[in-house]
Amino acid sequence: MAANALTVDSRAQTVDTIRALAMDAVQQANAGHPGTAMALAPVAYLLYRDVMRHNPADPDWPGRDRFVLSAGHACILQYASLHLAGYDLTLDDLKQFRQWGSRTPGHPEWGHTAGIETTTGPLGQGFANGVGIAIAQRFLADRYNRPHHEIVDSWIYAICSDGDMMEGVSQEAASIAGHLGLGRLVYVYDDNHITIDGTTSLTFTTEDKGRRFEAYGWHVQHVDDSEDLDGLLGALAAAKAEEDRPSLIVLRTHIAYPAPNAIDTSKAHGAPLGEAEIRATKEAMGLDPDATFAVSDLVREHMAPVLTRGAELQREWDERVTAWAGAFPALANERELDLRGEPRDGWREALPVFPAGEDVATRDAGRKVMQALKPFTPTMVGGSADLVASNNTEFEGAGIFSAAHVGRNIAFGIREHAMGSIVNGIALDPAMLRPYGSTFLIFSDYMRPAVRLSALMGLRTAWVWTHDSVAVGEDGPTHQPVEHHMALRAIPNLWYIRPADANETSMAWRIAVERPDGPVALALTRQKLPTLDRTVVGSAEGTLQGAYTLWQRGDGEPEAIVIATGSEVHLALEAAQSLDANIRVVSMPCWELFDEQDDDYQDSVLPPSVEVRVAVEAGVTLGWERYASAIIGIDHFGASAPYQRIFSEFGISADAIAATLEAELG
Repeated sequence: MAANALTVDSRAQTVDTIRALAMDAVQQANAGHPGTAMALAPVAYLLYRDVMRHNPADPDWPGRDRFVLSAGHACILQYASLHLAGYDLTLDDLKQFRQWGSRTPGHPEWGHTAGIETTTGPLGQGFANGVGIAIAQRFLADRYNRPHHEIVDSWIYAICSDGDMMEGVSQEAASIAGHLGLGRLVYVYDDNHITIDGTTSLTFTTEDKGRRFEAYGWHVQHVDDSEDLDGLLGALAAAKAEEDRPSLIVLRTHIAYPAPNAIDTSKAHGAPLGEAEIRATKEAMGLDPDATFAVSDLVREHMAPVLTRGAELQREWDERVTAWAGAFPALANERELDLRGEPRDGWREALPVFPAGEDVATRDAGRKVMQALKPFTPTMVGGSADLVASNNTEFEGAGIFSAAHVGRNIAFGIREHAMGSIVNGIALDPAMLRPYGSTFLIFSDYMRPAVRLSALMGLRTAWVWTHDSVAVGEDGPTHQPVEHHMALRAIPNLWYIRPADANETSMAWRIAVERPDGPVALALTRQKLPTLDRTVVGSAEGTLQGAYTLWQRGDGEPEAIVIATGSEVHLALEAAQSLDANIRVVSMPCWELFDEQDDDYQDSVLPPSVEVRVAVEAGVTLGWERYASAIIGIDHFGASAPYQRIFSEFGISADAIAATLEAELG
């Protein structure tokens, strides 16, 4: 009886210690979200101590379970749990919550803090990332596992909030997760009835969230008492028993529990509780009200087995991998190659070279490049938002990823936002080489939050957007991107490439595969473009520097430079070749990559002394002033007509470019 009472007391004290650390950290920072962290302390405690397979001494151990805090505003909950579990996160780190240079920033950041699996905060993103992680795990399980030799068997756990559940991206992701039968996915919904503006009765009580998820094909349970640790454990165990469906546990919590005055109030969501309330709460929990950032020996002793258990679990997994590698040495070699994050040798030589004189849309060139890459990139997966026939982005013959079959082509359906976030989740596994998502460029608007996060995390994702200008033509201005080139270039760490012809498209894909530290976006044409004669103009390998001298009439320093991207490059070339002046044509498919080059190279392409520069792009002119003295673009929406007429009416033509060059030279 005494031992059992001690165990119960240890559990309760540990849960309350998480709450106290959360209150203290938010109070000291004078910023943060204490209420959700306090309410969810029991489930976080159970996940980190008893449920998840993880090793705090090796946070990146491949055999671990994954935990995603989609409710990233409650990050102090995760930081406190990581500290108590034995991760490399100290009490001093908790004391530096939200401060400059700390390892405990205001939302979880992947690659910044040990034990953080993805960057969360924008609501719904973590929810969808978890779906991507589950897809990657299923793909790798199918690739590596053999009967009696399973080395990929991780579970993905997540905590999501009312805000996550309201955001459309989570609904898109939940729908596809249910359709794909992603059974090793367990989400806990923090049903606390509170949002920033008040109770959820303002916006979110009409629908039955559990039944909605049942309609998506999820296994749903309801737990009414968030303090019932045994009940929670039972629900988590029941969720794990459902391997053919994702699981949702609707957990009724009370924000800021057990704070006597702050409980169930919206003020507890995003502000410190205040010294008096913290003191009263600690007294209610039986903790020393004068102590801050305090962890008792009892709690330390109670959490110590996490490290021991984690080391033992990893040792057991290592033994499984050793036995598997002995039984399947060729497959083990494949896995080692996959984990390098590189394609197989010979892939560059396999990239297609397109003959001059053939008109090829860059989306069609992209299809041929992808088929050339297919045998060299066995863990590259991705898909389109119901536009494969238009985007031309698929690995032909590689199968569809479904509940019954693991193929390399993911049919995302018309779910652009979730597609982006799911691809980010897939990219978090180092064995998954450059996953991609594709749609029309105009619909990159639906993907922007996920694209931004891919750049923030430095993920190796590829975004393939086709129908990249007003040359979409007859579909009209609703489908014609105008501001999108500049809007996407504005995202730091995103490399945005508009190839000028089929051979630049080959090089653009090469950049996408090779870049080690961030996402690459390809903007490809619907309309056919001339394949430039590389015996007359510069090599397409110049694309690898972001910009290069494509052609120049004379030698030495030019009188003028015309800079263009994508489908406008051949028009700029035609214009320059029609004039007698010593004009240089520069193809600039990727601003960001050009900016990576040293000053000498940049000056060799764009000599500072040459003041007459004309930029040409079928999009808004904002931004081109950094490179050009005159800009030909489209600072208005498009129109519905054949694209040749649109280009002519909007001044995107060789004649208009030539006239502008003559005027600038004059």
